[in-house]
Amino acid sequence: MPNMRLTKLPAREQDPNIRNCNFEEVSQGYDEAMAVDEAKRCLNCKHKPCVDGCPVNVRIPEFIQLVADEKFMEAYEVIRSTNALPAVCGRVCPQETQCEEKCVRGIKGEPVGIGRLERFVADYAMAHGAEPAKPLPDNGKKIAVVGSGPAGLTCAGDLRKLGYEVTIFEALHTPGGVLVYGIPEFRLPKQLVRQEIKTLTDIGVKIETNMVVGRSITLDELLEDEGYSAVFVGSGAGLPRFQCIPGENLNGVYSANEFLTRINLMKAYHFPESDTPVQVGKNAAVVGGGNVAMDAARSAKRLGAENVYIVYRRGEAEMPARVEEVHHAKEEGIIFKMLTNPTEILGDENGHVKGMTCVEMELGEPDSSGRRRPVVKAGSEHTIDVDTVVIAIGNSPNPLIKNTTPGLKTEKWGGIIVDECTGKTSREHVYAGGDTVTGAATVILAMGAGKTAAKAIHKELSKGS
Repeated sequence: MPNMRLTKLPAREQDPNIRNCNFEEVSQGYDEAMAVDEAKRCLNCKHKPCVDGCPVNVRIPEFIQLVADEKFMEAYEVIRSTNALPAVCGRVCPQETQCEEKCVRGIKGEPVGIGRLERFVADYAMAHGAEPAKPLPDNGKKIAVVGSGPAGLTCAGDLRKLGYEVTIFEALHTPGGVLVYGIPEFRLPKQLVRQEIKTLTDIGVKIETNMVVGRSITLDELLEDEGYSAVFVGSGAGLPRFQCIPGENLNGVYSANEFLTRINLMKAYHFPESDTPVQVGKNAAVVGGGNVAMDAARSAKRLGAENVYIVYRRGEAEMPARVEEVHHAKEEGIIFKMLTNPTEILGDENGHVKGMTCVEMELGEPDSSGRRRPVVKAGSEHTIDVDTVVIAIGNSPNPLIKNTTPGLKTEKWGGIIVDECTGKTSREHVYAGGDTVTGAATVILAMGAGKTAAKAIHKELSKGS
């Protein structure tokens, strides 16, 4: 019998006043009994609207029914048939605006906890030794994938399962892309990411690290000299944006990219056990309102800052960050300064940040994004005492691949132009997807782009065979 409870079963969590001093995972997820209880809230709708809301089309009612029946390994196989990174997605997907937004149970009450159930199933399968997927026999064709983030990993996994020899070229020393350098340990444990990647290397996906495509080797060399039949570019958007205000070159000012990479990938949170110090003073300000800003602010708090401010030029209703991330940040003591915009970062005689001049804003008419445009409130200038500033206002793709690939068409801001239905670029046999096409977006949208490109590459290379 369906469980007709109107509310979603809460996941277990660390106490806010304990977790804001450590980097251990905040959410503890469901246990078996909780997962079965929540799964029984699913109505198994005939038209399955939740599946349409998932960028990788996980067969949601099917896996949830298996959870309700306590067939957890079978549920994992259903999820894995379309989703290469279920333990990741169960933690960082914005389910509330995707699958859960379309859940019929959400019409009168809260939707089914689809993301929490996906996480439970993936964690259960990892703990109980799920067998690797079995790829089709090798077909003799080689595919190169640039970048080991969610788009690249998904594309690589799907093509390997179809029998292609797939090699991922990763610029950094550790594979995982934004999953390892961008998302903090307390939201996405790195050991879990390593396990997810191992499920791909176990079936034969090769990963070459410290390979900066565009410098170590070009796309043309991969295609013409190295014998690859196609290339998928999933190199992300790792070039930080700044506000171009005075003082951004002072000591104590970080881009969110540098700040989070030093903490996450280089384990600055273990200093001095790791040799990567990150200086965070008594008062820190993070400029921006997205998930990256929340990650940076919550990390600064854990590194010892007494007061951490989120400084955002619009109101809370306009913030692009997930509701859950904002809620967790508030619980942990992050101070939100809404409708506030920096105009200058102030330095002391030693060139270090000592404050930030800001103005108050008010919302005017909607702009091209559909959000109301912030307008400066006259006479509202004031100063915040801070000794660390993190700029988290977005990223754009690194221009290296664009500059070393003749004929590759890009947007003015650097994004690679593709056919949305296939991921094909202006260059023959070159496909792209994820943040390098869209700019900074979500993990699951990048994964969807990787799946789309893998399907198109297979279709193209299967012609006449």
